[in-house]
Amino acid sequence: MIKPDGKTFDFLDEKHIDPSFLEVFEFDSSNQYIQTETKEFCAVCPFSGLPDIAYINIEYYPEGGLCIELKSLKYYFNSFRNVGIYQEAATKRIYDDLKYKLNTNRIRVTSVYNIRGGFKTTCLEGKID
Repeated sequence: MIKPDGKTFDFLDEKHIDPSFLEVFEFDSSNQYIQTETKEFCAVCPFSGLPDIAYINIEYYPEGGLCIELKSLKYYFNSFRNVGIYQEAATKRIYDDLKYKLNTNRIRVTSVYNIRGGFKTTCLEGKID
């Protein structure tokens, strides 16, 4: 992205998002509802080159017998930090990676992005019922 003064914002492409950070552990309680959330998610808007900061809420049932290890989730989220990705695509990517890793269909990822330019954006991917 080139700013009006000729300086550039450099950011990475989506291949730098690293789902290999995600680790799971066995948990035999497929009817237990699990929710984890953070206000510390950050990626880069590929249009402006500016940071997109969001609250992320993950809800799931470990029907595949697996839970996400939270430190690994933090490392995974950090792999988005310098990646240019639209808000909607980031939400879908998190959903897809977690759904695959947890082997569950009962998962929902919600992102609520900080207001920028007067717009508040909320994205929801998946369902848990």
